[in-house]
Amino acid sequence: MTPAVRWLLALNIGVYFLQVALFGEQNIYAGLALDTRDFPDTWWTAVSYMFVHANLWHLSLNMLTLWMFGPRVEEEWSTRGFVSFYLWCGLGGALTHLLLVAGSGLIGASAAVSGVMLAYAVRWPDEEVYLFGMIPMKSRWLVAWMVIINLAMGISSNGSGIGWFAHLGGLGFGWLYLRISSFGGLDQVRRWVSPIPDEGDEPPRAIPRVKPRSRARGEIDDVVAESNAVTHRPVVQASAPDTRPRAEQIDRVLDKISQTGIESLTADERKLLEEMSRRLRGKG
Repeated sequence: MTPAVRWLLALNIGVYFLQVALFGEQNIYAGLALDTRDFPDTWWTAVSYMFVHANLWHLSLNMLTLWMFGPRVEEEWSTRGFVSFYLWCGLGGALTHLLLVAGSGLIGASAAVSGVMLAYAVRWPDEEVYLFGMIPMKSRWLVAWMVIINLAMGISSNGSGIGWFAHLGGLGFGWLYLRISSFGGLDQVRRWVSPIPDEGDEPPRAIPRVKPRSRARGEIDDVVAESNAVTHRPVVQASAPDTRPRAEQIDRVLDKISQTGIESLTADERKLLEEMSRRLRGKG
């Protein structure tokens, strides 16, 4: 199990049993639940609500989902990136709840965990997962099903005690994070969510293409002359090879000279420079 997922599981489970032992399940909201009637005076609850749960079933469902989807996402990104994403989705759920649900409390990791499920589905859309542990379904369709159910229940339910819109907020903010965030590993995420290029287009490059530097004939002649002066030996000309030196090879040899000196050239590299020098003289 990955570090962040392990700590999140331990923290959520520990907080739940601490709350039950000290206050009882009826008072689990005390000081930690997000309540639209008290916010922003209780500003810290925008984070603390993610780590408290109403009952053992609520806790178990969220932690099972985190355990199923979290480790692979964290391995693909980084621990820091995963934690940032998790908290961002949780804050997105809190903000959505505050904006759309009046006079109601919110607890649980569901918004943050929903964002993790989205990240998994974006990265591995055709991976087969099991809904309720029984129904096989591709991960992208699982997330689509979640969006439909939460939207329908959020619109139709009134005071059900379930944060349907918070779940949608976690998904929405998760999608936004994947599109614009600058956390570590963003190049990988951009490749996941960027549109497929049209046929014939060059795919996106992580490193911009650099044009090979052009070398003047005089520069190559000077290097060859200096190379011969350093070695103090005649150049043995082999039979003309059938292949021609490429510009990239010349660039590589000249870069080596600039970094480590002419003495570091091998016999083959010297021959390559001499051949290019002869070819340039022939063109002149």
